[in-house]
This record gives sequence, structure tokens and C-alpha cells, in this order.
Amino acid sequence: MNKEPEMLQLELEGIMHASNDNIVMTDGEGKVIRVSSNCTSIYGKEEDELVGKTVFELEKDRTFSPSVTAVVLNEKKEVQVMQRTPTGKVVMATGIPLFNKKRDIVRIISFSHDLTEIQLLKEDYEELRAKMIRYESEIEELREQEKRTNVIIKSKTMIQIRELVERVAKSDANVVLLGESGVGKNVFAKALHEESERNQKKVIEVNCGAIPEPLFESELFGYEPGSFTGASKSGKKGMIELADQGTLFLDEIAELPLSIQVKLLKVLQEKKVTPIGGSEAKQVDFRLITATNQDLEVLVKQGKFREDLFYRLNVIPITIPPLRERKDDIYKLAQHYLTIFNEKYHTNKFFHSKAMNAMQQYDWPGNVRELENLIERLVVTTDTNMIFASNLPFVNQMDASELPKQEWQLESFEEQGLTLQEVLEAVERNWLIRASKQYKTTYEMAEYLGLSQSTVVRRLKKYNINSK
Repeated sequence: MNKEPEMLQLELEGIMHASNDNIVMTDGEGKVIRVSSNCTSIYGKEEDELVGKTVFELEKDRTFSPSVTAVVLNEKKEVQVMQRTPTGKVVMATGIPLFNKKRDIVRIISFSHDLTEIQLLKEDYEELRAKMIRYESEIEELREQEKRTNVIIKSKTMIQIRELVERVAKSDANVVLLGESGVGKNVFAKALHEESERNQKKVIEVNCGAIPEPLFESELFGYEPGSFTGASKSGKKGMIELADQGTLFLDEIAELPLSIQVKLLKVLQEKKVTPIGGSEAKQVDFRLITATNQDLEVLVKQGKFREDLFYRLNVIPITIPPLRERKDDIYKLAQHYLTIFNEKYHTNKFFHSKAMNAMQQYDWPGNVRELENLIERLVVTTDTNMIFASNLPFVNQMDASELPKQEWQLESFEEQGLTLQEVLEAVERNWLIRASKQYKTTYEMAEYLGLSQSTVVRRLKKYNINSK
């Protein structure tokens, strides 16, 4: 019989010190009789500085602010309060009274759980919300600009080009768009049309590099019924005639055969087009926009492009820089395509900050087209909602020193447009990865993270993290 109290004492001490929560036990007068060993990290005081004192004394010196035990003694029931401790932590404290048969309080057990990180996240989230409200009018203005031009940009260079496009669109002057393949010349061509007074009519796009030379003339100028073997009995309107009152966009204009260049020049001079096999020229009125990834002046010197046509086309040249020279646009473009493909494939993918950093370091030889195709591939193939740097095919090709080291910062969450739930999941995953690198077992990880071992196992599985 004498061993039973001793065993109960050992069991009680074991429970007190094994718990992840901080535990304080007082008598019915509020005098502290036991505390768990983690009180020091929570309240900044050793056990012997707490045991023997009353909660009223500890509340007065702001160790307990407020004291949940004092509230329990006053209200005679279980109570829950939020405390701020001298160590700067935010904890949720719960006080539970124990009654004897006479309904007198004989013991009060309080336990508290550290919510500092969650509270900080909440405060930062609220700050982010305030910023978002403050910037709402500016964002709305940017959205309106994007709607007008249908061009996703942020860099100063591209903003200047967009402003030039908006000014030029009001005229009928011929425009030639210059730049590498994939920079988005067709997007700017459509923007020129949409901003023009011809926007109620069609924009006819012709890829000069995709039409076999024998078919060029019939495709561009059309033909009359029975004008050649295999011709349609009803004839066919050419691309130029279809663009009447609208815009004709000739992409890859450098691929236009010299024989067709002569005829196109005549159409531009006379504003008339004669179909193959036709005897009468048809009046046409269209705005011409061309694009090429080649140097037309060099082609003129080489005799591969007519000089007179070059000067006709080159009234307003606009050069679209490659993506590697306007890296400020990468984040916005990536988010734009991510939104499009999330909607298309009914997913909810988002970027890890280091994945975005890696994309901004990459040179993008395929320019915007390569970025768009990559985002679609990532949305379809990644098995987690978060897209990590390791998912990017070019990361292994880049020197590790080129990838900036960036800790999780709430400012980056604002730029990414994440929800609070997504932020919490991202932070949770980051902590789990850190723990898996520092500790060998899930039990050690659980102690480090303040979680149960089974919870750690479940969350490692949830985020597909391999523990050692």
C-alpha cells in the first residue's frame, strides 16, 4: 500500500514532463505546487521561481498575463484565455478546477499551448490584407491596362513598348514587329488591332513560314473558279481580301518568296488585289502588321528581300526584347499562365518561392512560348499543389550558386497571392523538411516540432517528404 502513492507520484511527474503543453498545478488558494519542465521556455522562469508562489503574485509581476488560474478561482469553472508571456510568446491557456465532495476547489490544473508562430502569421496576414486594400486601386488600374492591350508585362522596357503600341494603334501606319521566336510578337499584333478603330472587323493572321511556296499566291490573293487544275468551282477569297476593313498580320514576313513580295508591294501601293484567274482588281482597305525574327536589312543586302518592300513595311519598327532581358515580367507571366492552366485542368497549383527564383534566373531561350509550355506541363505532371524548384527541368543544369537562397518570408506570400491556408501549408512543409534533415527518427522530429509522432508520420506522407 505504501508503494501506491509513490507510483502515483512518479506517474504524475512523468505526465507533467512528457507533455508538449506547459502545465501548472495550484492548490485551492492559487498557490503553485507543480509545474512542467518547459515552463522556462514559455515563461522565462525556473521551476523553483514558480513553485510556492501564488498566481496573484505571478500575475502582478506579469509572469502570467493574465492568470487563467485566477479567473478560474473567480468564476468556479473551466476557463480559456490568451496570454502574452515575458519571453514574448503568445499562448492559449486553459484552466480546469478540481472539486471535492463539498464542491470546494482543491486543485486547479492549467495547461497552455504555444501559438506564437500562428499568431505572428495571423498578424502578418492581416497586415498583408491591409496592404492589398491599400493597393487595390493601383492593381485595378493595371488590370484595366492589361485588358486594353491583352499584354502581361511589368518591366519598364515593356511598359514603354506597350505605351508605344497604344499610340501607334490609332493610326493606319504599317508596323513591323521584330524579336526572337516566342517573345510574343503575335500578342502585340493583336493588341495593335484591338486598340485600333478597325477592332470591330477581323484580324487575319498568316504564318508565311508555314505555307508552301506553290500555294502562296492562291492563299494570299485568292482565285477565281476554274482558274487552275484542282481549284474550287466556287473560287476562293485570299487572305488579303478577307482582311478588308480589318487588319492583315503577316508573321515571319522574311519567309515570303521574292515573287510574292513583288505582288504584295503592288497591293500596298494600289490598295487593290487581283485574284488568280481574275480580270478585275478588287478594292481593299486593310491595316498591315508584319513580324520577323530575322534582320530584314541584312536580307535586303543579301538580295533575299526587296528593298522597296522593306521600306514600305518598316514605317514603324517595334522591337520586342527576349524574356532574359526583361526578367521583371517572368513572375507576372508565370502567374498569368498558372491561372489559365489551373482553370483549364481544374487544379490549384502554386509556386514555391525558390521555384520562382529559379525561373527568374533562367535565360529562357524559347522566351514566353517556352514559359507558357513549361507552366502547362508543370500543372499537368506535378503530384503536389506546390510546384518546387526541383520540378523545373532546367534546375539541375544551373549551378547551385546561381540560385538565390531565400528563407520563407511573408512578403513573398503577398506577391504570390497565396491564401492563409496555402501559407500555413507552405510553412508547415518547410519546417518538416528542416526537421527531416536535422533528426534521424520521427520521434526526434516530433519532439523538435512539438507534435505527436503519429502526426509527424501523417504529415510527412501528406507532403511526400522522405525521412531518414
